Amino acid sequence: MRSFKFGVQISRKPESVAAFCEIGRKAEDMGFYSVGMPDHLGGDQYAPIAGLTAMAMVTKTITLGSFVFCNDFRHPLVLAQEIATLNIISGGRVEVGIGAGWKDSDYIASGISKDKASTRIARLEETLKVLRLFFEEDSINFEGEFFRLEEASIPKEVGLARPRILVGGGGPKMLRLACQYGDVVGVNANLAAGFVGPELVAEVGPDAFDKRVEIVKAELGNRFGEVDIQALTFIVKIGDDANAFVDQMAPIFGVSGDVARSVPIVVTGPKEQVIDDLLARRERYGFNYFVVHDNELEEFAPIVEALSGK
Repeated sequence: MRSFKFGVQISRKPESVAAFCEIGRKAEDMGFYSVGMPDHLGGDQYAPIAGLTAMAMVTKTITLGSFVFCNDFRHPLVLAQEIATLNIISGGRVEVGIGAGWKDSDYIASGISKDKASTRIARLEETLKVLRLFFEEDSINFEGEFFRLEEASIPKEVGLARPRILVGGGGPKMLRLACQYGDVVGVNANLAAGFVGPELVAEVGPDAFDKRVEIVKAELGNRFGEVDIQALTFIVKIGDDANAFVDQMAPIFGVSGDVARSVPIVVTGPKEQVIDDLLARRERYGFNYFVVHDNELEEFAPIVEALSGK
């Protein structure tokens, strides 16, 4: 059984650059394993490469992650060079999360064509193959259906840890891809709809996650228990009033408080209850790597202190 580790995702633009950097410093001081950023277009969200580079300059040990890069936004050589540079700047602290793209608004805003899921997943697999080759070889040649590279290389430093790869998914194809190429496997809700709406409720229940974990266990085989299994949380509320908060909020999604509390990516309750819940979820689903959002950083810190590394 893998020991617990915890990450924080910065999914909104802080009030200042100093406030942004302070999130990383606080997370590091509190014992979080990683700080990361999503990759969506439009609005006022910081871009992940520039943001994580700034974070690298003000932290010393925390892992810097992308939750997750959209494969359709960058050629794999462009992405690999950016990641390699960030890895050098940070001293080998990079975790590359990458996915096939899912959010309709990203494609609408950019005018980038959102191909059918099978095409996007096939293109992502080529990128994952290319990234693995770049991390292992000095120079690579690659010819696939979507990408062609000739004598391509990226910057490296001798003795520096290579970036870890995180791949997550909610459907069978993505989960199998994650198990094949990921150092970290993210088990997520299925976002094939292209947006977050009421339909998501059916995708986040315990039974739905059981089915996803069955795929992961079958695909990883003997490696299950050796690979980090990540869960990106949806709601986190710690404290004596947390259950009452969920009881009030749950009807918005058309479910009861008890049903909402059973969702594996909903983390709520008094501290000791949450600790027991996370232990039970690690046992049932294999989840050892939980990611919360930046506005939940301080209230989740006691859980990190109690469980990190255990």
